Amino acid sequence: MLAEERRHKILDIIQEEGRVIAKDLADMFEISIDSIRRDLTIMEEQGLLQKTYGGAIIIDTIPKVRTLPQPESTRYGFAAPHQNSISKLAASYINMHDTVFIGGAGIQFGMLKYLPFNFPFTVITNSIKIAEAIRKRENITSYLIGGKLRADSAGSMIDTLAIEMIRKFTLDKSFLTGGGIDSKGISTATPEGAAFSRAVSEISRKNICLAPYEKVGHRMFIMSVPIEAIDLMITDQGASETAIQDIKRKQVEIIFADEKELERENNEMA
Repeated sequence: MLAEERRHKILDIIQEEGRVIAKDLADMFEISIDSIRRDLTIMEEQGLLQKTYGGAIIIDTIPKVRTLPQPESTRYGFAAPHQNSISKLAASYINMHDTVFIGGAGIQFGMLKYLPFNFPFTVITNSIKIAEAIRKRENITSYLIGGKLRADSAGSMIDTLAIEMIRKFTLDKSFLTGGGIDSKGISTATPEGAAFSRAVSEISRKNICLAPYEKVGHRMFIMSVPIEAIDLMITDQGASETAIQDIKRKQVEIIFADEKELERENNEMA
């Protein structure tokens, strides 16, 4: 197959599926990953797609970053496979007797179904939704941060009272996220949310950033957690290659969740 013919085939696949993985294309066409990456680079220069760390996505499917909170039905509804794979990998970092922070974002809520059952640990949260979901778990000691309830906050407390209360704790690990994640750090839409996340990061021994590809490379209104405070970033292969390289240059450890591995596990359990 000629290179131009192969690129037309890649374009057909990406238009149908929205994204492609370089390794899968290399296996399909029986060529090296380096050759596939060259194809994707040429196609990106032609404006046909955007390269990601593990492959490429079609430009029309690049999500627009939200500036307003998502409704509860969306935030806590069905999670995409790449989001579930990040949530699952994040939960695996919880060890016996750890004290961890889990906030109220959808990808943090997604961690709940993967939390360990076989040893004790403590969860601190500012989300009523999270607290309600874990309060009857026998192996989890849970604390709910208090503060002013807001109709638009999906039950999460982020005001000055919440900040004052969270600073009374010491965390082994915090699982943080935001509307934008780039080489400057985690950013969000509101000063109150930014201040609360920053306070959490300051009392945590290890800050773990949950970074689905649709957030990576974007920056929102206000910075919450500077890149220097992030110890580990968990993302997926759909993340922008340029953004990932920029973040790596800031000495942040980055690992990639494998959504296909999670799919295989789900199929085996079915």
